[in-house]
Amino acid sequence: MSNSSSMTEFLLLAFADTWELQLLHFWVFLGSYLAALLGNGLVINTVACDHHLYTPMYFFLLNLSLLDLGPISTTVPKAMANSLQDPRAISYPGCAAQVFLFLFLMSAEYYLLTVMAYDRYVAICKPLHYGTLLGSRACVHMAAAAWGSGFLYAVLHTANTFSLPLCQGNAVDQFFCEIPQILKLACSDAYLREVGVLVVSAFFAFGCFVFIVLSYGKIFRAVLRVPSKQGHHKAFSMCLPRLVVVFLSISTAIFPYLKPPSISSTYLDLVLAVLYLVVPPALNPLIYSMRNQDLRDGGRKLITRAPLLPPQHCKCSRPHKSVSN
Repeated sequence: MSNSSSMTEFLLLAFADTWELQLLHFWVFLGSYLAALLGNGLVINTVACDHHLYTPMYFFLLNLSLLDLGPISTTVPKAMANSLQDPRAISYPGCAAQVFLFLFLMSAEYYLLTVMAYDRYVAICKPLHYGTLLGSRACVHMAAAAWGSGFLYAVLHTANTFSLPLCQGNAVDQFFCEIPQILKLACSDAYLREVGVLVVSAFFAFGCFVFIVLSYGKIFRAVLRVPSKQGHHKAFSMCLPRLVVVFLSISTAIFPYLKPPSISSTYLDLVLAVLYLVVPPALNPLIYSMRNQDLRDGGRKLITRAPLLPPQHCKCSRPHKSVSN
């Protein structure tokens, strides 16, 4: 029997029992992490250094890339290190910090994806009002609201979780500190304190998803009214992958919180964690950015001219009032 006041560390889940499979997990995670760093890093540098991309859409893409790098950098390096050593421990303060940063960055990303859906809706369905609704100040305020909302949510959720008394040991059935797995260690009567926060979290996540779906649905309707097969193909190729990634991220992230206690599978939990933690940061640069011709051109210029450019030629990105579809 243990409690949170005397606990000094948590033991994270081992990926496999054999050294060969542990190495396999290490290299898979390393490849995914490097792909996320390369893709998102290229987007950040391209948008920041190309003044032609100082528009609201690319300003939000820059913020999305920053947020994508956060959760995977918070969890995957520690998981890779743990796959090569034993015991696979993380300190109590380190676990709390990991939970806080993970919640902060993931929730801020969901709010930002909602803002980005609104940006595309206004650009395509109300282009004459785009400059008014999405000026420089409005873009900064919306991005700040996404980051701020994520921070407040993370503070509330982390404080509530780590104030619970823990009575079921310190072994976490996940490769990082995940709230549903930590709640399994809580005393049975204390778990009810977290139910309200979980319900509110699910409500906001579902609300964001509904808003995103409705926004893209209106975009589809607007595009289908235009008699251009090329325009139809461009709109569907742009919107459908985004909807798939948003649905994958939100559904797999919410499921561990809302699934019945009778559904308990370590393998399922691992798969779901990889789907919402590792896959989106690696795919988002391709889906949101590299499919865009302007961003590809900017990235090509950045790569070819990088050795020739002095540092002062690279400026921070600011939202601009022009429209970029």
